[in-house]
Amino acid sequence: MQTQTTLKQTVSQVRRDILRMVHKVNSGHPGGSLGCTEFLVSLYNEIMELKEGFDMDGINEDVFFLSNGHISPVFYSVLAHRGYFPVEELNTFRLINSRLQGHPTTHEGLPGIRMASGSLGQGLSVAIGTAQTKKLNNDRHLVFALLGDGELQEGQNWEAIMYASGKKVDNLIATIDLNEKQIDGPTDEVMPMGDLSSKFIAFGWDVLTVEKGNNLTEIIDTLKKAKSMTGKGKPICILLKTEMGNGVDFMMNTHAWHGKAPNDEQLEKALAQNRETLGDY
Repeated sequence: MQTQTTLKQTVSQVRRDILRMVHKVNSGHPGGSLGCTEFLVSLYNEIMELKEGFDMDGINEDVFFLSNGHISPVFYSVLAHRGYFPVEELNTFRLINSRLQGHPTTHEGLPGIRMASGSLGQGLSVAIGTAQTKKLNNDRHLVFALLGDGELQEGQNWEAIMYASGKKVDNLIATIDLNEKQIDGPTDEVMPMGDLSSKFIAFGWDVLTVEKGNNLTEIIDTLKKAKSMTGKGKPICILLKTEMGNGVDFMMNTHAWHGKAPNDEQLEKALAQNRETLGDY
């Protein structure tokens, strides 16, 4: 557990890591990574029950799956600061033969990564299978998953959503990054998805909403509430209303930074807005 001050410092540090990582190789996805920073920092430092060390099976601990794998920069940074691998390894992001590829992969054996998530729409299915496995093994721990809202335009998700409620997978908490933006523009212009809360409820899920999806207190309180609702016959969905590019003023309120790296001048401006850190790698 971390204090609020330390959590905020970690958030700032992770943002700086994201910006430096994508800038160094002039590629990557800073927008969604910045938007989900508070969520993943909270999840890994306040919410999940984790063992020391890492094994692929994840027995007797909570497990997380990143379905929208293009936001790997935030995931790598959070894992590194949680001790899964050296923080200095963030310097190798997207380089040839690095374990930190643009989308997470499993063949390099990077601690913390349990599925390859380059193709969207698949993470929820994997999370459901893992949750059912925990039930079969009498493992009381939970499975968490993060999906992008644009990712819900992939049809496989809805088969998985229907399956999870039909099979009473009630040890699963799936969070939707509801930033209402994707690579080609606003989600409502690309493929309107309507009222997601009503849809998940109609599919037999319990639904919670985080109106301020970049507020640490609201995120943590909602995740704790979601945990208290598990084991009651329904999977849990959290609609997390984030701001893409959060924490960097010129990256916010636009989809333009979904997959665009800052130049030198933009990097310095962005770093200057996130000074309260634990120390750069």
